Amino acid sequence: MKPIFKFITVLFLLLSASTTSFAQEKKTQKAVIKTTITCDHCKECETCGQLFEKTLLREKGIQMVTLNAEAMTIEVIFNSKKTDLTAIKNAISSLGYDADDVKASPEGYEKLDGCCKV
Repeated sequence: MKPIFKFITVLFLLLSASTTSFAQEKKTQKAVIKTTITCDHCKECETCGQLFEKTLLREKGIQMVTLNAEAMTIEVIFNSKKTDLTAIKNAISSLGYDADDVKASPEGYEKLDGCCKV
């Protein structure tokens, strides 16, 4: 009987160790997306930057958005289990901005202030 108990104990330890390693898998990712921001006040503007960040933060899985108007980039921290980079780029596009290789949607672009249009 003792060998069976040893076997069960070892099996239990192996299973619990493998479960722990799966639980520690990294879910949070960071992406820097090149965009087209033409005005210098987009970060503070209610119709551009504030709306931009608020809208993106409502998207499932997005945890943080940082708009860098000078570098024309958007840094996004997101949960890769809930969203992916393609969905984030499409959300940015729907707001009227280019997102890397995804062009701004015409509907979103029309809603931008005149100073934000190229």
